[in-house]
Amino acid sequence: MATEINSIGLIELSSVATGMVAEDLMLKAGSVQLMMARSICSGKFLIVVSGDVTSVQAALLAGAAAAGASLIERRQIARVHPQVLQAISQTVEIPPSQLKSIGVIETFSAASVIEAADSAVKSAAVTLMKVHLAMALGGKGFVVMAGDVASVQAAVAAGAKAAGEDGMLVGKGVIAAPAPELFKEYI
Repeated sequence: MATEINSIGLIELSSVATGMVAEDLMLKAGSVQLMMARSICSGKFLIVVSGDVTSVQAALLAGAAAAGASLIERRQIARVHPQVLQAISQTVEIPPSQLKSIGVIETFSAASVIEAADSAVKSAAVTLMKVHLAMALGGKGFVVMAGDVASVQAAVAAGAKAAGEDGMLVGKGVIAAPAPELFKEYI
């Protein structure tokens, strides 16, 4: 029987070398799938894994133990919405002609944007287009979503609230009837 992927875990470290060691231990500690492991802005290292709740928890514990003083942030989101995984993988395509409204949430960390995206998509009928994790953003993250104006407004409010509770919200915006060229590179 295949393991259900219903959880995501992220670890951000201040050391690339320690990050690679932590990544190896995380993959050995639980039955998880590696979604991403790479250096990010400001010389940090980000590891993202997915799997069942227990396996992701075991992987995060192993990674955090290996990280020691290099650990910046560790976060697990259980019962993550499937759209979050697709948007991280950038496998979502929406023709510009179908974009009635766009919402954007920006956070101070890659881990916090995952939680904001999950809250957003669980609160309203939106499609997550992209979850961008830390690359070329100084370690920040952002999520872009689409839907009708009311749904996007509700989703952005819910995601921004989740990010704001941790003090991680940088900015948010809703664009009704966006120009087709506006997000050409993100579609």
